[in-house]
Amino acid sequence: MTTPPPLKPNDLVGITCPARKMTAAELQPAIALFESWGYRVKIGNTVGGECDQFSGTDEARAADMQQLLDDPQVKAIVSARGGYGNVRIVDKLDWTQFHQNPKWLVGYSDSTVLHAHLQKLGFASLHAPMPLGFITNTPEALDSIRTALSGKALEYTVAPHEYNCLGVAEGELIGGNLSVLISISGSASDIDTKGKILFLEDLDEYLYHIDRMMNQLDRSGKLEHLAGLVIGGMSDMRDNAIPFGKDAYQIIQERLAKYGYPVCYGFPAGHIDDNRTLIMGAQHKLEVASDLVSLLSVHGN
Repeated sequence: MTTPPPLKPNDLVGITCPARKMTAAELQPAIALFESWGYRVKIGNTVGGECDQFSGTDEARAADMQQLLDDPQVKAIVSARGGYGNVRIVDKLDWTQFHQNPKWLVGYSDSTVLHAHLQKLGFASLHAPMPLGFITNTPEALDSIRTALSGKALEYTVAPHEYNCLGVAEGELIGGNLSVLISISGSASDIDTKGKILFLEDLDEYLYHIDRMMNQLDRSGKLEHLAGLVIGGMSDMRDNAIPFGKDAYQIIQERLAKYGYPVCYGFPAGHIDDNRTLIMGAQHKLEVASDLVSLLSVHGN
């Protein structure tokens, strides 16, 4: 897996809206933050754009992303927000120049399809907070973006959870938003989970949807040969008038009961304020002990 080069002072960060729309005014806190870190910012043409719920037509959003992918001065591309739309443009992108000049792609949620696609191409990327949420993200979450962009390894320690499965795992970290991962199953961006550490998070789903999606992962063989599993936020889950009977973590635990690899619940990443950056595609070591959980990334090409 190729890791893009670390950013240096005065490097250029591009911000685009490949999914839902966002105004230029909403972007100002993020611009100020990146500039305070010593970076310059290039604003994509889709910021402030509008086409129904999107920031522009599929063609306009793909063209904006393509321009940033091909610009040799841009060292990182940040998705301004999530929502929905990346899956509509990913197959329109030409990665030729990116192969010659790799750079960090930064985002989460709907950006999961970009992470998955990049890992298929052999490149690491950053599952990280996006500008729309910067005003509510914790200082630790925001600092983790800066740490990763600067080329430093990320090491997290997490309190134990009653559903954890103890053990040690090493492998590439992959995954992201559960709903998006299910939506790209069977496509050119589909993930290969064998020997990997899988990360999952989700937002605003019915509990029976979580059960259905976990069953799909299981029946398709994507859970069987994992090295380990990290479960982040399962936020704002919904239920039917007749309760499903389990919460999201219990649903996941039930599906994993037949496997023995290490599993961490409650990891601080996902649709939560304390959304810590994860280096997708990079080698990681996961240690789940009875008193503490650690996740360590290892940079390198």
